[in-house]
Amino acid sequence: MSDGATLERGKRREAPAADLPPTLRRNAPLVPTDTSAGRALTAVIAILTFLAALCAGGAEIVASSAAQWQGSVAQEVTIQIRPGPGRDTEADVAKAAALAAATPGIAATRPFTKAESERLLEPWLGSGLDLGDLPVPRLITVRLAGTPDLGALRQRLAEALPGVASLDDHALWLSRLSTMANTVVGVGVAVVGLVLLATGLAVTFATRGAMAGNREVVEVLHFVGADADFIAREFQRRFFRLGLRGGAIGAAAALAVIGAGGALARLWRAGPAGDEIEALFGGFAIGWRGYASVVLIGVIASVVTAFVSRLTVRRFLD
Repeated sequence: MSDGATLERGKRREAPAADLPPTLRRNAPLVPTDTSAGRALTAVIAILTFLAALCAGGAEIVASSAAQWQGSVAQEVTIQIRPGPGRDTEADVAKAAALAAATPGIAATRPFTKAESERLLEPWLGSGLDLGDLPVPRLITVRLAGTPDLGALRQRLAEALPGVASLDDHALWLSRLSTMANTVVGVGVAVVGLVLLATGLAVTFATRGAMAGNREVVEVLHFVGADADFIAREFQRRFFRLGLRGGAIGAAAALAVIGAGGALARLWRAGPAGDEIEALFGGFAIGWRGYASVVLIGVIASVVTAFVSRLTVRRFLD
């Protein structure tokens, strides 16, 4: 063989990929993301992230509102005065209020008038009823300034007004409120976990579909010496971008919805029913922890996408 033929064959061997025919070139990445399947997976991840972020934000709202309620209720106790035959209810109310005011750690006492006590029954009995002949109990709200000895106050009330006065520290109500808030938060966390699990399953099926669609490319990579780690990294990189895009869209949508809800709550608060709405639902503010949890869920969704895709590729190749 002549030296000229050998040199010509060496030049062909060293020819760059750009000189290859168009039919032999591969300009697309190993795992293309700008496809209908990739856009569908991004939409699924965005929707699931949106739902998970809303659950996390709702749980944070419930937790913060419950903490506000517990703090407000824990600062007050109630003394109930039951009217009895032959007793001067007004004198009993004044005596109980004086005993409470004399107790260290009590900031203020406020006895309810008979009309105010009857008005408290309107949500259950309706308005327009004449309750003058009924023995409606009288209430005294006691605002705490520290940690008074409520047991001693309860004992003094029982001695001074036996069978008439009783002290309610709202411990049972606070316990039920705490249980309710913890249950709602637990359900929210469970829903977030289920949504992330659904995200992992969707990514698993999408990765298997991508592997099946790129089987020839994977075989060529194996033939030229690429190991499973290299192929898994390529799929992980592409799916991480899909997950990051979907997570960012879902988290941004959730933040927009929560922000709109807060703006509507502020508008309602300016109306005549604002106090009742705020007392029932709280301030509809999630705080920095809520916003951080929403952003964190978007990041977790992308990390789950990358991890599940890598794991699926390794199992597929093995």
